[in-house]
Amino acid sequence: MDHLIKIMRSNKIESYKKDLQLSKLQRDVLVGTLLGDGCLETQNNGKTYRLKIEHSIQQKDYVDWKYFIFKDWVLTQPKIKRHLSFGQIRENYCFSTISHGSLRFYGQQFYKGKKVIPGLIKKLLTPQALAVWFMDDGSIKSNRHTGLIIHSQSFIQNDLKRVIDVFKNQYGVETILRKRKDGNGFILYITPKTVDIFINLIREYVLPSMEYKLGNKLPKE
Repeated sequence: MDHLIKIMRSNKIESYKKDLQLSKLQRDVLVGTLLGDGCLETQNNGKTYRLKIEHSIQQKDYVDWKYFIFKDWVLTQPKIKRHLSFGQIRENYCFSTISHGSLRFYGQQFYKGKKVIPGLIKKLLTPQALAVWFMDDGSIKSNRHTGLIIHSQSFIQNDLKRVIDVFKNQYGVETILRKRKDGNGFILYITPKTVDIFINLIREYVLPSMEYKLGNKLPKE
């Protein structure tokens, strides 16, 4: 009986998946998430992929927002995951989508053995995607500086040069590639000269709970 129930449930899921298509908003949030902390996983050599999203419990509102965006693609609600880090129990908040062929394009673009920035990034990097990337990995440099940072150390230098070109040529935002102090990869530094351009580009997409990443740079209505 249990086996029959599993078969029926599997058939129902497969039937449901046939009607799923990524919306424009979902595509933009997906791109920003893949540039940031999200990842795609495949269990069948790239035929289908699933999206995994995980942030610290302090960013629960942000994860819930992403869950709302991808709700039709998710079978179980976000959950708390505990892990040991430096002798302390940490809590993360996470969810995964179903595996689906519609995610294959993004898996092929963003993964070449490891996560990369695709050659098509010029077409993919919309203001919404930029905002999500910043909410994932952005921060102020410090309270004493007016520039902003995107912590991009998971990507190699040549990949990041592609992004620098898009920032400059497509959006008029000047960025500088800087090596991290610990020598572990590079960060993108958005210069004070064009930081207002960048903020105006993403401000309507930044969630209230994530405005702290902009320090006091986001003008109040």
